[in-house]
Amino acid sequence: MPVVPQPPPRLLDRVREALRLRHYSPRTEEAYVAWIRRYILFHRKTHPMLLGEADVTAFLTHLAVSEQVCASTQNQALGALLFLYRHVLTRDLAGLDGIVRARQPERLPVVLSRGDVRAVLQLLPGVFRTICTLLYGGGLRLTECLELRVKDVDFDRRQIVVRRGKGDKDRTVRGA
Repeated sequence: MPVVPQPPPRLLDRVREALRLRHYSPRTEEAYVAWIRRYILFHRKTHPMLLGEADVTAFLTHLAVSEQVCASTQNQALGALLFLYRHVLTRDLAGLDGIVRARQPERLPVVLSRGDVRAVLQLLPGVFRTICTLLYGGGLRLTECLELRVKDVDFDRRQIVVRRGKGDKDRTVRGA
């Protein structure tokens, strides 16, 4: 039986493979692939190998000006495109100076008094009160809190072990 040559992997599959090879989180993989797809569609399905710095600048400027994304969103899109060009297409991008940057919103921090926090927590029923208490008192992120297991809670030492994927990303949160 003749061997049928396999077509080379598609670009987004190569991106996923490169992200997994470098142990990026699944959520980062999902976000980067989405940004790269939007970049390709923005340039009318032109392959990124045929695009360059001016095209990246045009896309990021479009995000800031036309779509009015926030600065962190624009930075995530930039990170995805830099990853694409560096690690998948093995091309360095230089001269991305002309990007119109999204503005950081000026926010005043909102700080509740201990009494206000206590009053809000008292209004929450059962599991929601437990979750919000962990978020507030332990400084946990929502996904960290929702992924907790019984074996991650050490009552004797008054601590919680927050496990975060592969590698040495675990951390310990101590209670008062």
